[in-house]
Amino acid sequence: VQLVESGGGLVQAGGSLRLSCAASGNIFGRYTMAWFRQAPGKEREFVAARFRGGRTYYEDSVKGRFDIARDNTGSTTYLEMNSLSPDDTAVYYCAADNHLILSTIRTASAYDYWGQGTQVTVSS
Repeated sequence: VQLVESGGGLVQAGGSLRLSCAASGNIFGRYTMAWFRQAPGKEREFVAARFRGGRTYYEDSVKGRFDIARDNTGSTTYLEMNSLSPDDTAVYYCAADNHLILSTIRTASAYDYWGQGTQVTVSS
């Protein structure tokens, strides 16, 4: 599986962005899709995930602001980000895996496939 992210950029605080993650095939329902982010000097952290096409999970600080969505083809996953703050500034990575168990959904090392990352910068 190859993953390609797009949609990052510079936005003012309070603004919105939509990130896209295009997969090389129709992986809907078979793979867990997730978004992680990594700010300078910090570890990569979990943002959101959809477990095998079903239930979604979010990191506490983004609940109510971010939404992980998918297109009808099953090959593109989105991260809709609203009410952005400077604390959301990071490189955002799309990840996928078809073997992980639910208890590891927030663990970066549980994912086998990663995109190249896209920079999101939120100015104050």
